[in-house]
Amino acid sequence: MKKFLFASLTFLLVLGMVAGCGQKAATTEPAASEFKIDKLVVGMDDTFAPMGFRDDKGEIVGFDVDLAKEVGKRLGCEVVFQPIDWDSKEVELESGNISCIWNGFTITEERSAAMEMTKPYLANRQMIMVDPNSGVKAKADLAGKEIGVQKGSSALDAVNADAELMKMVSKVSEYPANVDAYNDLKIGRIAGVVSDEILARYYLSTEAYKGMTLLEDSLAAEDYGIGFKKGNTELRDAVQKAMDEMIADGTAAQISTQWFGKDIMVK
Repeated sequence: MKKFLFASLTFLLVLGMVAGCGQKAATTEPAASEFKIDKLVVGMDDTFAPMGFRDDKGEIVGFDVDLAKEVGKRLGCEVVFQPIDWDSKEVELESGNISCIWNGFTITEERSAAMEMTKPYLANRQMIMVDPNSGVKAKADLAGKEIGVQKGSSALDAVNADAELMKMVSKVSEYPANVDAYNDLKIGRIAGVVSDEILARYYLSTEAYKGMTLLEDSLAAEDYGIGFKKGNTELRDAVQKAMDEMIADGTAAQISTQWFGKDIMVK
């Protein structure tokens, strides 16, 4: 009888352990889910063609716009394009009014220290647009003349860093938008405009700026990236992952070809 009772108790104990194990497995917490975001607010200069600008219907379009839309699809979030004062872009980002700065945004040491930056995805140079009919054929011809640049831009940084140019020109005028400087160049108010090569070549392809040209002398080579608030590495990494996937599967190349006629993405 004792043997039977011992055997019965042993059986019940083992059964209870098995049941307990089964119950524990059922309540095990699932693995952490991937990063989620409901809305990506992209801070941009809506006059910066072909990266982000307004078409004839007033709708925001552009190369960076298409890239951001595709990233939004892959992250499963809404993408909102928020035009901002480019000179106040860092304040907009820090205050949380925008999720990122994505509009031909040059990677610099200062910006990399102040915010989280993605890897480069496009290469660029700062170049000088002039009216060849004004007699300006080379950088040296700008001696004693006034040039224009967008306020708060990497072009302004490049001009300030070029000691030779700063010593040469009579004045550097800062404009709210590049197109304002281009328009002053057209009417002869200034002798040259320093801006991103990608932007300048787009405008040169239009009828309005057909007579302008770029000097062979470039000021600085640089790369475009996407900027996020300092410490927000989770969002940066999620966007970077989506961009990496787009480059790997050819989607980014297709978008690049649509806007530039070829794949110019940094691999």
